[in-house]
Amino acid sequence: MTTRTKNADTAAADNSPSDLIDAKIAGLGDWRGAMLGRMRGLIREADPAVVEAVKWRKPSNPSGVPVWEHDGIICTGETYKGYVKLTFARGAALDDPSGLFNASLTAGTRRAIDLREGDTIDAEAFKALVRSAVELNRS
Repeated sequence: MTTRTKNADTAAADNSPSDLIDAKIAGLGDWRGAMLGRMRGLIREADPAVVEAVKWRKPSNPSGVPVWEHDGIICTGETYKGYVKLTFARGAALDDPSGLFNASLTAGTRRAIDLREGDTIDAEAFKALVRSAVELNRS
């Protein structure tokens, strides 16, 4: 039997993706954390069966990128200095009657919503977009 000593890497590996996302939101400590937390809540309301993951962890980004999945990726939640970006993996195939997508509009497959400090979003339209992404993943 091999005994493994816990270090920072194995300790981080023991955390659930939801715990890692909680830590990322708390660690931001500004409007971006609040915005990412709000959008996460709307995603969970839209799809209570959503699965949270954290991907693309590396030394330059040890907290990784929050990802919400249901039969495939729904969207990712990236944070930058001036905005929070929610990228829908198959957004180009989604109807967006409320015009929420405002970034990556010329990308072949994905579409994104960039949210800056003070921005508001139509919660019902966003939840409908999430539900549409889930339906697209299921098809």
